[in-house]
Amino acid sequence: MKMLIAGNWKMNCSLEDAKLLIADIINGIHVREGLRDRCEFLVCPSFIYMPTIRHAVLNHNLLSFGAQDCSDQDNGAFTGDISATMLKESGCQYVIVGHSERRGYHAESNALVKAKAQKVVNNAMCAIICVGETEQQRSNGEALATVLKQLEECVPEGADSKNIVIAYEPVWAIGTGKVATTADIDEIHTAIRQKLKEMLADGANIRILYGGSVKPDNAGDILNIPDVNGALIGGASLQAQSFLGIAEAAQ
Repeated sequence: MKMLIAGNWKMNCSLEDAKLLIADIINGIHVREGLRDRCEFLVCPSFIYMPTIRHAVLNHNLLSFGAQDCSDQDNGAFTGDISATMLKESGCQYVIVGHSERRGYHAESNALVKAKAQKVVNNAMCAIICVGETEQQRSNGEALATVLKQLEECVPEGADSKNIVIAYEPVWAIGTGKVATTADIDEIHTAIRQKLKEMLADGANIRILYGGSVKPDNAGDILNIPDVNGALIGGASLQAQSFLGIAEAAQ
């Protein structure tokens, strides 16, 4: 399977910065021969920049674009929410759900994450379902149990390798510069793979991404772990050179 190199821009970039960034990424993919043969590229900008990014993506057909979240509702009096249906109509192919910043800052439960993932799947898009433990949970020896519980409770009905991706992001490593050891990543990803095989008929084919301070200088070690099938990248996705440098590390 191709590596999925996904950039989560979060609440960053001005409109002009977003235009320059996507242009630099597209140009960078063009000049790096063979990169698209082994990697699929995805960018997830803020909602308001989606029309601009969609236009650039469709013109070049070099990468996919997605959203950072969606509502668990189809429509109605939900001020500020954006439905999966709206995202589908905007051309989105992927939607991130359950990111630790959503779980932490907005108290999103596993049940809510599953409901959002279900809307994404129902609208023929791919849900990137985020799982991961806090530093306290890891210190208490609860990392594996926490991640597997999230997985069990967040995967929607009808899930398969075409409509879900799992992203393991240890909460303590996001934006901190801390990175899990390759042994820790291997342990969690192996357990996720085994659980997916138990839960779903094609669980062996579902991509599992790692996220958490991934950079070009550590990406090679991370992306060469057997059940790591790509990366969900935060800060390093805001510069084309570092974003594509991570992809170049994938062998």
